Amino acid sequence: MDRIWYQNLVKPSFTPNGEIFAPVWSVLYFLIFLSLMFFILSKNQGKMLGYIFFSLQILFNFLWYYVFFIRHNISLSFFVILLLLIFIVLNIVFFYKKSKIAAFMLLPYLLWVCFASVLNFGIMELN
Repeated sequence: MDRIWYQNLVKPSFTPNGEIFAPVWSVLYFLIFLSLMFFILSKNQGKMLGYIFFSLQILFNFLWYYVFFIRHNISLSFFVILLLLIFIVLNIVFFYKKSKIAAFMLLPYLLWVCFASVLNFGIMELN
């Protein structure tokens, strides 16, 4: 991650201190992992679509990091984070049909990515 580039960006006033991101993402990735485990262990059939949605939201999660922090493309990263939100919602909806616990474990992730989307938009507008 290019910390100098990020530090030099004009950010919205509600941007959290940079030290908060690592602990928040650690908890979120743990919940995402647990969610997947509950989904895998559910006794339901026909889970392929859930695996596809899960894989796509993880892909867009990592793609967002690459586009924002490595490529420094704030506008494209905003588009990517919107796709990420769509696939998180689809993931939650499908997981809910097979394992309510798995779905509920993804809600903090959804809320954080909603916040991150607003933050991404604010950074895009200010820069």
